[in-house]
Amino acid sequence: MMKQIKSRQIKDQIVQVPGSKSISHRMMICAALSKGSSKIRNVLKSQDLSLTAQALADMGAGIKELEPGLVGVQGFNGRPIPHEKPIFLGNSGTSMRLLAGIAALGQTVYTLTGDERMCQRPMVELLEALKLIQVEVRSENLKGTPPVFIKGLDRKGGHTIIDCSKSSQYLSSLLMMGALLEKGLTISLPGPPVSVPYIDLTLDVMDQFNVKAWQISDLEYTVPGNQIYEPGEYIVEPDLSNAGYFWAAGAVTGKEIGVDNIPKNSLQGDKKQIHILEKMGCSLNIQENSIAVKGNALKGVDVDMSDTPDAVPAIAVVAAFAKGTTRITNIGHLRIKECDRIEAVFSQLIKMGIRVTQGDDFIEIKGGTPRGAYIETFNDHRIAMAFSVAGLIVEGMEIENPSCVEKSFPGYWNIFERL
Repeated sequence: MMKQIKSRQIKDQIVQVPGSKSISHRMMICAALSKGSSKIRNVLKSQDLSLTAQALADMGAGIKELEPGLVGVQGFNGRPIPHEKPIFLGNSGTSMRLLAGIAALGQTVYTLTGDERMCQRPMVELLEALKLIQVEVRSENLKGTPPVFIKGLDRKGGHTIIDCSKSSQYLSSLLMMGALLEKGLTISLPGPPVSVPYIDLTLDVMDQFNVKAWQISDLEYTVPGNQIYEPGEYIVEPDLSNAGYFWAAGAVTGKEIGVDNIPKNSLQGDKKQIHILEKMGCSLNIQENSIAVKGNALKGVDVDMSDTPDAVPAIAVVAAFAKGTTRITNIGHLRIKECDRIEAVFSQLIKMGIRVTQGDDFIEIKGGTPRGAYIETFNDHRIAMAFSVAGLIVEGMEIENPSCVEKSFPGYWNIFERL
């Protein structure tokens, strides 16, 4: 399949995007860990969340859509039930990593597996950290990638060490399960983690369920044991990773494009996109519940995006239209996402006539005059959405496999076509 993007004049406007994927995953998991029934409003309805919901159901949670946008979750009180069949998690790294910790709360073996790409993505750091607290884990291969087999043993907890230089989700997984262990968990990191805002997001969602955990220092976290996840009614705020494609549209078209219903105190790391775009020459319009971006004369910037990895493809596409060179650094962990996103962005910008260089953990884009191209998505939702933005003002943009956006934003094309 292929989607042709029609270049067109768009107007100033405000759009609405669905609930945050990151928060939806965490709230669903915390509700499943609770003792009782919860209601979660504005849960993202996507492939990844369906995989997490099915896995939690396999572990004993009752999950039901009560009405559009409202999900009911009956928790299993921190004690997942046995499930003999492999639990398939597609290419959802968030599901795989967060649920590995939940599987470690069980008393029987869980097999977590995924599609071909998922079975190439690393898990060894998390598996080694679980071994240190007496969880029985093994991988089907020596690389520590899925399929993985996880069996909890004594649920005592204690102290463990985890390298989070590739993914902060490892730490989030340990924090959420650690609250249910007898001694809780103290978690040491040998070096700084990537994507720190996502760790803060985990701590915040846990706190909403009245479960406490703390950052002791840059390299140490702790979560007391024998806590109880309290059921209740919760709401998921809009996904600011997905908001970024519309802010990028504002940047390249020169129109003011806003996203509605954003709380001022949002902890989502991808809110930082607006300040990157501001540095590139855009103007911001921040209201009580909305944030809008309007493009002006765009210029290249140097920016560290270690904390905002999901925003890199969109910012890279904007950089193609900017005057001068944009250098995006500390993004080595993008090479183990749904695809190698550094290589994907590099190769597709080259097709568009843009000069690009890349290294292990950076990409450098020299702005110019992009031309239309057939964009390979590598089955990666963020590549498809980011490059669609260029098609608003560049003739001849075609997106291969447009349905891959269903992983995180099934309604994306409907909203995009209304711009």
